[in-house]
Amino acid sequence: MPVDSYLSPILAAHRAEAADDPRPVDALLEVARSTPAPRPFAAALLTSGPSIAVIAEVKRRSPSKGDLAIDLVPGVLAKAYSEGGAAAVSVLTDHRYFGGSPEDLADVRAATELSILRKDFTVSEADVCDARIMGADAVLLIVAALDDAELKGFAALAAELDLDALVEVHDEAEAERALAAGATLIGVNQRDLRTFAVDANRAERVGRSLPDGIVRVAESGVRDADDAARLGDAGFHAVLVGESLVTSADPAAAVRRLRGR
Repeated sequence: MPVDSYLSPILAAHRAEAADDPRPVDALLEVARSTPAPRPFAAALLTSGPSIAVIAEVKRRSPSKGDLAIDLVPGVLAKAYSEGGAAAVSVLTDHRYFGGSPEDLADVRAATELSILRKDFTVSEADVCDARIMGADAVLLIVAALDDAELKGFAALAAELDLDALVEVHDEAEAERALAAGATLIGVNQRDLRTFAVDANRAERVGRSLPDGIVRVAESGVRDADDAARLGDAGFHAVLVGESLVTSADPAAAVRRLRGR
């Protein structure tokens, strides 16, 4: 991971919290296994027919843009996403940097039948367990944030808990690491780790290095239906969109537009 990456302070904070977490993993595993079975996440991205699937995000703020929709109501927003035809919902649960919480995810879980990604910075086995405990169906693993042993270990634990793992990459080298870890659901984040700038061609470029059989998600920089259609033509099954949806006056219509409907 680049030393000057915007991820550096965020990861440092999450790793410090993980180091101070006194909860034994065995106890967390027992609790996680006792919760309701997760809904299929990756499979949900393959059922949108001719339209590209939309993973619609619940995000209050971001380090790059500041407050986006700080007073959003997660359940209400999730219902609008469902009405618009979203395939799944992504929920930020990081509070310090994104204004999210586990309660936001629980509200979404109660409001919709859509599959849910816990969008957070997974740095420990406890984080994976917590994803299932709070009601998520998938967990995010950021290749740039993890070493190879962590990546493989967290992916294996997610599978053990019947959670899908969205493995996020930024370039071809990270894609190779993701594949080596056995990833079958890969997200290409088009936002540069150092500058916050979005490279609108990154997903198409990195996507060409992925073999057949990988469920592909394009993240960041998807502004409209033209972007979504272009990514669909490039072989992506889904787009993950946050900012333009949470700031829209009509999120359901915004999702429909992304899907070309």
